[in-house]
Amino acid sequence: MKASLISDALDMAARNIDLAEGGIFHSDRGSQYTSRELRCKLRSLGLRASVGRTGVCWDNAMAESFLGALKNELVHRTTFPTRAHAHRAIVRYIEMFYNRKRLRSGLGYKTPAEVHAEYEELQAAA
Repeated sequence: MKASLISDALDMAARNIDLAEGGIFHSDRGSQYTSRELRCKLRSLGLRASVGRTGVCWDNAMAESFLGALKNELVHRTTFPTRAHAHRAIVRYIEMFYNRKRLRSGLGYKTPAEVHAEYEELQAAA
């Protein structure tokens, strides 16, 4: 995996939502996450890097849970004819199913979109 893939994903996130100044980007110790390119990208977006400790799986449990769901519910059940097809299917899964329909026990059996909307309402009221 290349750092440019992560940088592109962060750019897409920044286009779609307002990233909070000082927000934390947590990752494992992969070379793409510890690269100079990604450090510069995070700095330019006003984000801070957080890297999990070696051998401690709980540091990245939320990301691992998401990736497990993505793989089990979509990737391992689908044959993609091209990378473009895979990209579109994964974006659809995340944006239309995972964020808007899939209930999460860790979020009180709400969707990520519901929790985000509640957060935005609290921020607007503050």
